[in-house]
Amino acid sequence: MGTATFIQNETEFDSLLANESLLVVDCTATWCGPCKIVAPLIDQLADEYSDRAKVFKLDLDSNKPLAKRFGIRSIPAILLFKNGELVETIIGVKPYEDFSSAVARLL
Repeated sequence: MGTATFIQNETEFDSLLANESLLVVDCTATWCGPCKIVAPLIDQLADEYSDRAKVFKLDLDSNKPLAKRFGIRSIPAILLFKNGELVETIIGVKPYEDFSSAVARLL
């Protein structure tokens, strides 16, 4: 099963944003309980859509400027980007279908 890898910094994030037509970013933190519930669902999403979407995780503790840039005030927050534009944000713990249908709508 595939897993979503972590984006290391803002430079890598901007490069992905510029080069991927569909980008899914799970904004998380190591201390966040609900994030631990969502993490396996994001890994499942990365696996299921590996050929059609790029799915990553972003630790907001080590990437505070990105949290500020996108106005993230609560996590987990799943950001969906289409052609470099933020088109949808899903906040909180949701069933897998909510995440997969959001990605499917953008394909």
